[in-house]
Formats: sequence, C-alpha cells, structure tokens
Amino acid sequence: MMNDQLRALLRQMPKAELHIHIEGSLEPELIFALAARNGVALAYASVEQLRAAYAFEDLQSFLDIYYAGASVLLKEQDFYDMTSAYLARAAADNVRHAEIFFDPQTHTARGVPMADVINGIHRACQDSPVSATLILSFLRHLSEEDAFATLEQALPHRDKFIGIGLDSSEVGNPPEKFARVFARCRELGFHLVAHAGEEGPPAYIETALDVLHVERIDHGVRCLEDAALTQRLARQQTALTVCPLSNTKLRVFDTMAEHNLLGLLDAGLLVTVNSDDPAYFGGYMNANFAAVFEALPLGLAHAQRLARNGFIAAFLPDEVKRRYLDEVDAFFAAAAV
Repeated sequence: MMNDQLRALLRQMPKAELHIHIEGSLEPELIFALAARNGVALAYASVEQLRAAYAFEDLQSFLDIYYAGASVLLKEQDFYDMTSAYLARAAADNVRHAEIFFDPQTHTARGVPMADVINGIHRACQDSPVSATLILSFLRHLSEEDAFATLEQALPHRDKFIGIGLDSSEVGNPPEKFARVFARCRELGFHLVAHAGEEGPPAYIETALDVLHVERIDHGVRCLEDAALTQRLARQQTALTVCPLSNTKLRVFDTMAEHNLLGLLDAGLLVTVNSDDPAYFGGYMNANFAAVFEALPLGLAHAQRLARNGFIAAFLPDEVKRRYLDEVDAFFAAAAV
C-alpha cells in the first residue's frame, strides 16, 4: 500500500509525457460541446451515456469509439480547444514537457484541411505554460501510399512538428509495411518513433528498430518475452513509453498487479510512464503513476528514476534536458530532507 508521502511526491514531481494521443484526450463533455458547436449528430444521448460506452475489450473496440469521438473535430478552433484542455490537465499534473501525437489522417479523410489540424494544435502548444512539441503519426491500418500522401500534405507545416510516429491497429500491420515512408522521414531529419510490442509480438519491436530505425518504442511491454531483445534494448537504452492504465484497460494485462513495469525497470530498460489516451483509459499522468505505484512494490527511488527517464528520453536539446533533470534531482533531494 502506497503511503501518503509517496502519493504526494508522485503528484508533485516534475514530469515529461512522451506518449499522448491528443485525440485521445477528448473528454465526453468537450465532445458534446464541439458537436453542438459544429452541428454534429452523436450516437449517444448524453455525456453519461457516452462515458458508459468507454468499456473496451481490445484495441479495436477502443479505436471504433475513438474515431467516433474525433468526428466532432472540424475547425482549427476545435483542435485548439482540445489541445488547450489537455495541456491544462498536464500542467495540473506537473508535466513540464509533452510530446504530443496527432493523427491527421483521421481528420483529412473527413475533409478537414491539414492546415487546420496542425495550426490548431500547434497554436495551443504555443499558448501553454507547458513545453510541448508535436509528432505526426501515420495510421498503420491504412496503406503506405496514404502515409506518403499525408506526409506531402504536412510538409508545408514541417516547422510545427518534430517527429513521425506509427499508431492504430498493431496486429496484422507490422512496422516494415511503412519502411519506405519512414526512410523518407529520416532523410527529412524527423525524429522517428513507432508503437510496437503492445498487442503485436516482440518481433514488431525488432523491425521497428531495424527497418524503421526508430529512436523510441511506444509501449514495448512485450519485449520481456524475448531475452535477447530485452538485453539489446537495455544495452542501447532505447526508451519505452509505457502506458499502465491503457495496458490494463485494453487487457494487455488483466490487472495492474500483473503489469511488468517493475520487470522492465529491473531489466535495466529506459522506461517512462505516460497516459496514452487519458479520456478513454481512466486517467492522465498522475493517475497512471498512482495506479501503478499502488499495485506494484515501487518506491521513492523508482519514482525518481521514472521522472528522470521521461526527460532523458525526450527529444530535447541536451542543455534543456539537463535543466529538467536538475529540477527532478533537486525536487527529490528536498523530499529526502
């Protein structure tokens, strides 16, 4: 059982969030407000009915309702309001820096201009006290040709995003499906990440590293099924952006007590804690830390290590990382007094 001091420290410690899908931060109340503003008819009669529908059995059943929620996003201001709402929650959780995924194909397929998507999200980041950068993510259930077209549409706005990611349905859509477009993104100088080893096998982590040449693995919790891969990730200090509440909500682990976060740490991996799709999975950053520390034998040293890992794994200049890491260490030094 976690004590009150540790609970307070987890809430107050400086954090970086590296795995947040901005569309997954859309709370039911905002979905209804945007639906009313834009004249979009929803299949749910009330906020309560929509929230009750957030009962997922797997990744696909989550994605179905996730895309339905995104249907209310039509104008630049909608993307601004969604992003502002997330960043306010992040600030309240003492998140200092966030690297935010956005899925333009979810919106351009509905006729929303790419400029409205990117400009709305980016403008909210500029207006926030939280440092925030953007990672454009391709939907892996769509074709590589579609990803190439999306990249071309986005390139006029390339100063507004720092990286490229890969998300959506993992099973049956291996990383190598996107080898050519990731090679192009690498040539263009973007940071590269990919979802791998959540519902997909450890082999997907290997191909994300070897074929896509990603710098971070999003999720990656199934790496422990392959000892050689685990050793490689530890040796290379390839970051894993782990999302505890998401993993239990989607039944990657049946209960938080079964989560392998401690095993990942004990294996020497550069693990970070993140919220993934917090409106749908039951909590933002502080809720994820609280849930996993409540369920597993994690203590003060783990908290400091996880807080540091978030900044170590961030795509930030070294001097900025050092400033954040000094802030983390000063925070824990004061807590130990």
